[in-house]
Amino acid sequence: MFPSLFPRFARQFMSAARISPTALYTAQVWQESGRSVPELASLPAKALYTALSPAMAMSRSFGGPTLQDFLLARHDLIDRQLHQAITSGKATQVLEIAAGLSPRGSRFVQEYGDDITYIEADLPGMVAQKRKLLEQRLAVCPYHRIEVIDAFATDGVHSLAGLAAQLDPERGLVIITEGLLNYFDRASVLDLWTRVGQTLSGFQRGFYFSDLHFSSHNDDLLSRAFAAALGAFVRGKIHLHFSSIGEVQQLMQQRGLACEVLNPSDFAAELASCTTAGAHLTRVLSASAMTY
Repeated sequence: MFPSLFPRFARQFMSAARISPTALYTAQVWQESGRSVPELASLPAKALYTALSPAMAMSRSFGGPTLQDFLLARHDLIDRQLHQAITSGKATQVLEIAAGLSPRGSRFVQEYGDDITYIEADLPGMVAQKRKLLEQRLAVCPYHRIEVIDAFATDGVHSLAGLAAQLDPERGLVIITEGLLNYFDRASVLDLWTRVGQTLSGFQRGFYFSDLHFSSHNDDLLSRAFAAALGAFVRGKIHLHFSSIGEVQQLMQQRGLACEVLNPSDFAAELASCTTAGAHLTRVLSASAMTY
């Protein structure tokens, strides 16, 4: 038993070296909370989650936020918006940018089957890893695909427009970015939103769901310390580009998107994950392509 375990453990750690710490950690959060699929479990993710558990427990003991708090709140609230778009018949195609090790694609395809088309998009290394992990699921569902994307490319097969061109413009499309925006500077985020608006305008109905952290919702001492610790964890700066909801709504309107900004805490009666101390640290953008 043990000799066979060591090669598997080594292979998983070699693969994990090509995956960011946040992707591994969030993958394990979804595993621990019962939101993921078995194929996406890994020993490195479990080890990282376990290593950070004492720090999370200490923060919680003082009434502070934890990584799990806002990760689960934003994930469940985006899921809620996506369910509504699909069940209403307004959108049956999904393109998730920087899907990482998220189980959302697998879960939604498992629930809705051939009624939806789901493309998970990411950088080449993650795509190769996830295709391997989900090989059996992908083989039985041609409408569930994992593709390479360069979200900031202006054109080409791997651009946002290039992937969207593979979809049916007579059906609605949802574009999702989760856990992505705050790792890029303001200009890059606005550039991405421009591409999202342009892409969705070519479909019968278009929706965009994302999380976003506002500086005005993270300005107390504890929240600032938490953001600094998160930046150290991901080995990069966490950008808090915007201070007000009105600013974001105006910027998105300029890009053809009518946007609501949802506070997870307002959904506490509906979603248990939105009752936690850290749920208020994030917001969810729920935008739709404007028609003229």
